[in-house]
Amino acid sequence: MCARAATQIVSTQNSQRRNALRKLVDRSLASQRQARKSSYRPGTIAKAAKSRRKHSGFREKMGSFISQLKGMLENLGKSEARILMLGLDAAGKTTILYKLKLNEAVSSIPTIGFNVETVTPVKGVSFTVWDVGGQDKIRPLWKHYFHNTEGLVYVVDSADKERLSEAKEELFWILDSDEMRGVPVVVLANKQDLPSAVQPSEVANRLGLPSVRTHQWFIQGTCAVSGDGLLTAMEELGKMVKEYKKSRR
Repeated sequence: MCARAATQIVSTQNSQRRNALRKLVDRSLASQRQARKSSYRPGTIAKAAKSRRKHSGFREKMGSFISQLKGMLENLGKSEARILMLGLDAAGKTTILYKLKLNEAVSSIPTIGFNVETVTPVKGVSFTVWDVGGQDKIRPLWKHYFHNTEGLVYVVDSADKERLSEAKEELFWILDSDEMRGVPVVVLANKQDLPSAVQPSEVANRLGLPSVRTHQWFIQGTCAVSGDGLLTAMEELGKMVKEYKKSRR
């Protein structure tokens, strides 16, 4: 009896341990199922995707804002000006314009009317250049382009000595206009590559530039085909235009 009772007691204890262990495992499995159910409850994936889209949109907006801010900082202090390019016919005005615009030597025919291009010849300077035809019948129309001009580029064929006096008359007619009062002038003594070209200093004297007191002026020898001298001329024009615009504020 004692042995049988002892065996029954041990068996009962083992059964209790198994039941307790089974309950513990069941509780653990139930907890895991509940955790998975909570993690993947309806709408969770959709909400997560919506959150990702929201943050992605925010990053895109921030990137766009930073790009715009960078552009604003790069353009800070950038000078934009309306430039009038005049001179007698065949002086090389249109060739100069498209050398500045395209950096190419473009063959052109006499301009009947005008050409207009926006050029950025040097960093921080943007010019809207109006190139108006120079035939004698067109010159009386020049005055219609004077309004709001902030810089004048006057192109002279420095190899055409016989017409320098005519170029002088037209230049002083422009400078004497009320609408052109104080506008800075850059004279381009063009075609310096030709053997018969007059030196820029002599062109200045023949045009009467030393007597000009009402306008800032600068003269530069140039070759429209190669572009020689154009960069220096545009740099000087940019400086003078900035000073002119400041004086008008």
